[in-house]
Amino acid sequence: MSPSMDILQPLLHISGHAIVPFLLGWIFWRENWWRAGLIMAATILIDIDHLLADPIYDPNRCSIGFHPLHTIWAALAYLAMLAIPNWRIRAVAVGCLLHLATDGGDCLMQGYG
Repeated sequence: MSPSMDILQPLLHISGHAIVPFLLGWIFWRENWWRAGLIMAATILIDIDHLLADPIYDPNRCSIGFHPLHTIWAALAYLAMLAIPNWRIRAVAVGCLLHLATDGGDCLMQGYG
């Protein structure tokens, strides 16, 4: 990776997990934007599936398709959750999809895909 990507990738990754959820909360659930942002930020908990891998963390591994909660099947479940008419469930779904998109961006920057 180039030196500029060495800085850009972690910045985008952290922003995707910590800042963008609150922006999306403001866009989609203005009355509850803070709580929606917290819910979406909390979906980082899907990274618990990294505990099933050996090694647990590998900076050169693409999470998408490797860890169970980072698969197409999980993404389809998150998409299905959007059909549930409850803003909290939808916030979880959007947060999980954002998580996958953020991790997918990492994979692209690392040259996977």
